[in-house]
Amino acid sequence: MIGIIGGSGLGNPNILKEAKELKVETPWGKPSSPLTIGEISGKKVAIIARHGKKHEIMPSNVNSRANIWALKEQGVKHVLATTACGSLREELMPGQIIFPDQFIDWTSKRSSTFFDRDEVCHIPMADPFCSGLRKLLVETAKELKLLHHERGTVITIEGPRFSTRAESKMFRTLGADIINMSTVPEVVLAREAAMCYQTIAMVTDYDCWKERESVDIKKVLEMFKENVEHVKNLLTTTIPKIEFKECQCQKHIDSAIIKTED
Repeated sequence: MIGIIGGSGLGNPNILKEAKELKVETPWGKPSSPLTIGEISGKKVAIIARHGKKHEIMPSNVNSRANIWALKEQGVKHVLATTACGSLREELMPGQIIFPDQFIDWTSKRSSTFFDRDEVCHIPMADPFCSGLRKLLVETAKELKLLHHERGTVITIEGPRFSTRAESKMFRTLGADIINMSTVPEVVLAREAAMCYQTIAMVTDYDCWKERESVDIKKVLEMFKENVEHVKNLLTTTIPKIEFKECQCQKHIDSAIIKTED
């Protein structure tokens, strides 16, 4: 099964055939929403709404551990995660799609590991996103003639507020290309759960580093709404190409847990 985590504006994309809703519980509590399970071109797919079906869960309160675990329990090995993001670079324009290959974690309140009880896990994250999934998405974006960028660094902030101008300019100096409130800890937890994970980031604004530019949630959702069909087409065209073969993303966990002797 392939997992989709729907972000702002794409929590319920209505792209599945024979869709049904499945309510689940996990050892980490309830996920953000029931799973919507169905098919895309014969591939089984499970969708979860990151912020809830009515977008009622703020970023810091998203139970990412429950979301990832719920997908894992359904047999998901590949996760495509959509997100709205702000651009920190002139050339990354609103309406374009970015496929990040790196992240910077600027969060402070979130549970970012499954191993905080009786075991310790030092998961490798040098290359946090799945290069195989990113390659498929790039190929499909070219096929669909979507304006996109093949890689970039996303910085995830705690939220729910947007950045100050000083912060936005600082994030640029740190090397970040786009900014959001959702990628971390999802990508880390997916790696611990032996999943391939790739973010599909839709640029909605220029954050506030540019003079006379500012950002508000109304503008973000309006821009995402204008371009949501592009993301849907990208998902439905890419998913049939995903092959269920082992990937390095799924093997890192094998040697990451410290085994203690009794």
